[in-house]
Amino acid sequence: MNAPTTRARPTSHPAAEMYAREYKAGQLSRREFLVRSTALGLSAAAAYSLIGLKPAMAQRATPSMGGSLRIQQGVLALKDPRTYDWSEMGNVSRGLLEYLVEYNRDGSFSGMLLEGWETNADVTQYTLRVRPGVTWNNGDAFTAEDVAANFTAWCDSTVEGNSMAARMGGLVDADTGQARAGGIVVVDDLTVQINLPTPDITLVPGMADYPAAIQHRDLIGTNPLDHNVGTGAYRFADYQVGISARLERTPDHNYWGNAYLDDVTFIDLGTDPAAWFAAAEAGEFDLTYQTVGEFVDLFSAVGWERSDATTGATLAVRFNQLNAPYDNVEVRRAILEAVDLNVVLELGINGQGTTGENHHVCPIHPEYAELPPMTVDKAAAMARLQAAGHGDTDFTLISLDDGLGRFTCDAVAAQMRDAGMTVTREVLPGSTFWNDWLNYPFSATEWNHRELGVQILNLAYRSGVAWNETAFSNAEFDSLLDQANGIQDADARREVMARLQQIMQEEAVTIVPYWRSLFRHYRPGVVNADMHPKFEINIHHLGLSA
Repeated sequence: MNAPTTRARPTSHPAAEMYAREYKAGQLSRREFLVRSTALGLSAAAAYSLIGLKPAMAQRATPSMGGSLRIQQGVLALKDPRTYDWSEMGNVSRGLLEYLVEYNRDGSFSGMLLEGWETNADVTQYTLRVRPGVTWNNGDAFTAEDVAANFTAWCDSTVEGNSMAARMGGLVDADTGQARAGGIVVVDDLTVQINLPTPDITLVPGMADYPAAIQHRDLIGTNPLDHNVGTGAYRFADYQVGISARLERTPDHNYWGNAYLDDVTFIDLGTDPAAWFAAAEAGEFDLTYQTVGEFVDLFSAVGWERSDATTGATLAVRFNQLNAPYDNVEVRRAILEAVDLNVVLELGINGQGTTGENHHVCPIHPEYAELPPMTVDKAAAMARLQAAGHGDTDFTLISLDDGLGRFTCDAVAAQMRDAGMTVTREVLPGSTFWNDWLNYPFSATEWNHRELGVQILNLAYRSGVAWNETAFSNAEFDSLLDQANGIQDADARREVMARLQQIMQEEAVTIVPYWRSLFRHYRPGVVNADMHPKFEINIHHLGLSA
C-alpha cells in the first residue's frame, strides 16, 4: 500500500465562509453545511474548523488483513457505467472501478482518485487535482488524460441511458449534445480544469454518484466485465446475473489505498425480505444491502448489528405522461387528491420515515422550501376524475415484487379504491421490472438520496434527460432549475425552489409519499459496514475485526 503524496488543499472559499455564517445563524444544518463547503474543495477538517467544531465523522476502524465477506444484494447485469441505473451496479463494480470523489455519511465529500479540487469564487471553474501514484491494474499510470476522457464521455448526451450528461449541466453543449469546446482542459499530467458557462454547485456531488465510475481512457463505453481493468484493489473472479458476483484481490497490483479482505461475494437472494432473513439465520451471508419493514426489528432480535441513516430516499409512484390517460393533468390531480400520504407512510414502510409532499425535494435538502400542506378529499378527487371523462377507467399500478414497492403501491391502490376509483395491481419480478422501468405507464421506482435537491430535479424532471421516467416537460421548470443550479446563497435558492416544488404539485407529476429512514444489518465482527445514505458499499473499507 502506498502513502499518497498530498498537496495543500484550500482552507477557505468566499461561499464556504458564507455557508459558515448561515450555519451559525441556524439557516443550515451541519450536514447541509458540510455538503456545500466540501463540494467547493474544502477538506472535512477545514470545513469543521470554519464552524468551530471538531470532525464529527467517526474515523473508520482498521480491520485485520485477510478474510472473506458475503453481502446480500441483487446481482444485476452490468453495462457501460455511464448507464448504470441501480445502486447495486455501482456497489458490485466499486472494488474494480473507483470514483473521483466519495460522499461520506456525515455529508462531507472527500477525494478518492482526485487528491483534491478548488473552485473560483462564482463556481464557474473547477480545478481538479489528480491523485499521484495511482496505477491501473494493467500497469498503466492513471493521469489527467483519464479524468478528461471520462468527463468527455459523461457529457455525451447522445448515448442512450447516459444519466451522467444530466449531471454535467452547462458543460454539455445543447446544440451538439457533446462536451462544450474549451470546457475540459488538461493542464498537466495531474491537473484538469473544468470551465462552465454558468455557475454550477452540483458538479462535485455528481462526480460522487454511482454512474460516475472511472474507466480507463481506452475502455470508456464498455462493460467492466469484458476487460477487468480498474484502479481498485479487486477484480471480478465470477459473475452470474441473479445468482452471485465474486471479487478477489488482484495479484501484483500496487493499489494506492487500503484494502483488507481477500475476496467479497455478493449473493442475490431475490426481492423477498423474508428470504433474506431466513438466509441470515442459516448463516449464508454477513451483511444486508438494506433491511426493510418488520425485518428491521427481527434482524436486531437475532443479534445482528444495526446501522441506520436519515435520508431523502423515497419510492416515487409516478405517471408516464406519454401514456393516456396520464397525459391529462386532471387525471393526475385526481389521483393525488385521493391518496393520503400519511397512510402510505404507515402501510408502505411501517412508518419508518417522514411524510412526503408530492414533490421530490426533501426537508433535509439545503434548498427545501416549506409549502402549505396538501389536502386529501376523496369525493372531490372522484368528481374531478369523472369530469375528466375517466370515472370508469381501470388504472393498472405496476410495482417490483419486493417489500418496499409492493406494500407502498398496495397502500396507494387502496387509497384510490377508497375514493371510488378502479385499480388493478400488477407485481413483477426483478428480472422483468428492471428491464423496462422507464416505460411503465403507472408504476413505482425507488429513488436514492441525493445531497442537493436540485440534483434530483436535474436527473428526473428536466425535459428530455435519461432518467425522466415521468416524461414531464415544462419550460418554466427547466428555466428555474437552471437558475437554482447556480445560486449559492441558501435563502435565495430556496425562493426559486419553492416555485419548482409548486410546479410539481400543480402538475401532479408524481406521488412522493415519504422520505425513508434506511437500515442495514451485519454480523458482529464485520467492520466499517454502516448504512450509507445512498446505499453505497465500498468493499475497500470493509473487513473483519482483529
